[in-house]
Amino acid sequence: MSAISVGQAVVLGAVEGVTEFLPVSSTGHLKITEGLMGIPVDDDAVVGFSAVIQVGAIAAVLVYFFKDIVRIVSAWGRGLVNRDERHHHDYKFAWWVICATIPIVAVGLAAKPLIEGPLASLWVVAASLIVGSGVMWAADQMGRHKRGEDDTSFKDAMLVGSSQILALLFPGFSRSGATMSTALILDLDRVAATRLSFFLGIPALTGAGLYELKDALGAGVGVAPLAVGTVVSFVVAYASIAWLLKFVAKHSFDAFVIYRIVVGVLLLGLLGAGVLN
Repeated sequence: MSAISVGQAVVLGAVEGVTEFLPVSSTGHLKITEGLMGIPVDDDAVVGFSAVIQVGAIAAVLVYFFKDIVRIVSAWGRGLVNRDERHHHDYKFAWWVICATIPIVAVGLAAKPLIEGPLASLWVVAASLIVGSGVMWAADQMGRHKRGEDDTSFKDAMLVGSSQILALLFPGFSRSGATMSTALILDLDRVAATRLSFFLGIPALTGAGLYELKDALGAGVGVAPLAVGTVVSFVVAYASIAWLLKFVAKHSFDAFVIYRIVVGVLLLGLLGAGVLN
């Protein structure tokens, strides 16, 4: 019997799609939802399932930013064979994304037992949601929002890319929240920070999903739940991306900060009362 049913896969796919790119922690929300449905959050099959359905959300990014991605990849390809093309920002940006992914890959492989063990706790999720909220609020207040996407540098990409490690080690901190907060501290405007978070997430999350696919199937997750969860994640994530880019163009991150604190406090209450464990 599959560790996750098709019905549960639909719910988890929708949760993943809504929360993957919002700075509220998709991992945290998935673990909370799994806990409420009685699914063991630290089970190998469940951890693998969560990573695999992220590919659906990443596919939504690939479709939504298809023209941008083609432009960047084309510039990178031209630069590989033509030295004169290497001064273009898109060529450099492609290399920056590659380099900025190395730290999270290294930590992810080295700390895998810790990430899938003690750090998979809902207590860690609750604390990370609250602490991450403070970081996000401070970053939004500190940032001068004066730099656009074309102003990004190698240093920006490396710092923002490396910040993904926070979400990897502390589920609940939020990969999007960590990357956007770091970008805001570096004075990028909110739209540039959000778009940079999207692009940096593509290789990291795709790699994680493909890496976990074999383990998820081998640990007891059926093909049908994986397929359904991934498709649902794609559809919902596409709508979430479109909404988020419009939202950050006119609003601060305060609403996300408040929401994260409320969820974190409620989760602590549920854990303390024994409703979740």
